[in-house]
Amino acid sequence: MKKSWKTLLAGSALVLGGISGAFAADPIKIGSILSVTGPAAFLGDPELKTLQMYVDDINKKGGVLGRPLQLVHYDDGSDANKANSFAKRLIDDDKVDVIVGGTTTGSTMSMVPLVERAGVPFISLAGAVVIVEPVKKWVFKTPHTDRMAAEKVFEDMKKRGIAKVALLSETSGFGQSGKKETEAVAGKYGITLVANETYGPKDTDVSPQLTKIKNAPGVQAVFVFGLGQGPAIVTKNYKQLGITLPLYQSHGVASEEYIKLSGPAAEGVRLPAAALLVADKLPASDPQKPVVVAYTKAFNEKWKADVSTFGGHAYDGLMLAVDAIKRAGGTDKAKVRDAIEATKGYIGTGGKVTMSPTDHMGLDLSAFRLLEIKNGDWTLVQ
Repeated sequence: MKKSWKTLLAGSALVLGGISGAFAADPIKIGSILSVTGPAAFLGDPELKTLQMYVDDINKKGGVLGRPLQLVHYDDGSDANKANSFAKRLIDDDKVDVIVGGTTTGSTMSMVPLVERAGVPFISLAGAVVIVEPVKKWVFKTPHTDRMAAEKVFEDMKKRGIAKVALLSETSGFGQSGKKETEAVAGKYGITLVANETYGPKDTDVSPQLTKIKNAPGVQAVFVFGLGQGPAIVTKNYKQLGITLPLYQSHGVASEEYIKLSGPAAEGVRLPAAALLVADKLPASDPQKPVVVAYTKAFNEKWKADVSTFGGHAYDGLMLAVDAIKRAGGTDKAKVRDAIEATKGYIGTGGKVTMSPTDHMGLDLSAFRLLEIKNGDWTLVQ
């Protein structure tokens, strides 16, 4: 089936669906607002590619409940204000049945009041815990939270006898939520933050902050909380300054792009991430293995590009929506919302998902794997 594209101006809507005369029924409209350009592009680009690929694939197999999927997508350029405007358009003009995406926490949170008021099921692809705590009736998310990332990192630090840590966080929504959550859980793991610095997402040099950290008395390791290119700049500056302390990153860098941007400086960096990045290294008994291997193969073949956990979040978001629409028996928004909330034991790229009225993410700490970069590749820390 041929793809039908409709492109509207920059900051565009892309309508995809592989829809032809084979379908007589009205399409199921999947709305999406992603950061395909701007500072968060390396998250948004694989997310869009994933949605396009699987919408096309599902339509080739007959659609959902005999209806084609139609992807209506806007690029917010990593700008939360644009995300808000596009959310209004998806709800009022495009009349979408469900929304999958925002890419970033800022974009997601700008959309939340609109979807809550309109009553549209919304599955976010962003990281911060604020998206699902407190629980919002119509809002769900697929990625692990920043709090879980801090806990996974601190768990490993504790095992290594590290108690005094420097935190370096980005001033983005993701970075600042990560900072807050890291500060909140440090004590639980016997960790003291002996230095606490920030950098801007567009900063091209973070040496001044790292120099302060280097000179902080007693510091045993450094934990960086950011996404996009910033953490790679930090990693290179770290090496240039000759800092030899263990360096940890958050799940905000869980893509090959981080290794490419950081180069040899990334050697030895540890971070929490989804099983997707180490699909081929998982034991055969791991229930996620078939899912992440199949996604990796499909993405590699279609786009001739490496997978990232961010594309995986989009896969999970789409599959959770499709599964809920099937169980709801249609696109009645309240029924679809209830079906998403009733998801039990879905195995995705991010882990095993079991939602409930008090948990609109459905992942526990076991969904995170601790990885270390060795010889320019991901390895599992056993």
